[in-house]
Amino acid sequence: MKRFWTDVGIDADRIVTLDGKPVRTPGKRPLALPTDALAQAVAEEWRAVGTDIDPRTMPLTGLANAATDPIAAEPVSFAAGLARYAESDLLCYRAEGPPPLVERQAVAWDPMLDWAATRYDVHFAVTAGVMHVAQPPATIARLGAAAAAFDIFALAGLSTVVTLTGSLVIALALIERRIDADTAWNAAGIDEDWSVEMWGEDWQEAQSRAARRREFDSAVTFLELLAR
Repeated sequence: MKRFWTDVGIDADRIVTLDGKPVRTPGKRPLALPTDALAQAVAEEWRAVGTDIDPRTMPLTGLANAATDPIAAEPVSFAAGLARYAESDLLCYRAEGPPPLVERQAVAWDPMLDWAATRYDVHFAVTAGVMHVAQPPATIARLGAAAAAFDIFALAGLSTVVTLTGSLVIALALIERRIDADTAWNAAGIDEDWSVEMWGEDWQEAQSRAARRREFDSAVTFLELLAR
């Protein structure tokens, strides 16, 4: 789609407007944002559009669309989908060796599990290897309740962090500001970093990882703007 507007604005309901008309989501709903900071940031994405609209350059708009359309339609089931990540959270599956990798995982991951265990009054089953280990039902239920407590916009940002890191615990620690974005990203990438150190990294994988980091950073920015 070509750019068809001149002016970008924000109305009294924090709806982004193009030449006075509301931007609409793919589901045809007005794109109303929950905070002034997020509304301004989304409006800036529309102001920055050149000749053609490229959704890849508008990640905050994309997350807001996701919150307003599919997540708003079924927030309970969406939150339940995120909660299922607790059943196989990255932080609970440790390497069997070599010892330096085992130690690196423990240093980064144990404090997050300890925090979550205290914060949500849960217990985690941790294993070495890739064989599935069942988590206590109470752990799944309480982490699920934690996810369900967030509004639709927070769920949109949280979803990206969870899927990119493979860890609901990392995402919860991030959104509750127990860790920063770099700590979260580096913790999720320990295994990948180890492989690169041992065997090197080809350019295609490097590009893919850089794209994932940009997506992750956009979700973090989205979450931060919700808090302003």
